[in-house]
Amino acid sequence: MSTLTGSYIIEVKKESKTINMKVEGTFTEEQTKNFHRDYESKVGSVEASDYTLKVDCTNMNVITQEMVPLLEHSFQLYKNSGFHKVVFVTEKKPTLKLQLLRVAKSAGLRNAEIEEA
Repeated sequence: MSTLTGSYIIEVKKESKTINMKVEGTFTEEQTKNFHRDYESKVGSVEASDYTLKVDCTNMNVITQEMVPLLEHSFQLYKNSGFHKVVFVTEKKPTLKLQLLRVAKSAGLRNAEIEEA
């Protein structure tokens, strides 16, 4: 899968009360809109406060300045869904880790944590 443009997978695991997402590359504005639509459809089918959102960011590109508002909107969706916990999984990419934490804080996502793969 090319990481020049973004791709994602969203899986609801009812037995483990986890929503697993895998995010790769860099998203265009159109891809972000599609992601938000798919996210709301899948997450709307569960009681999010009983679930952990686990986001695999190991193949995500460093965030460009243009992407910050789009990513912040995504993080606000996670916050508004009311997940028990939100976990971002990254490789040892200090820049991406700091960016994710900064955007999470800006979006008011207080129950987010970073886990290294």
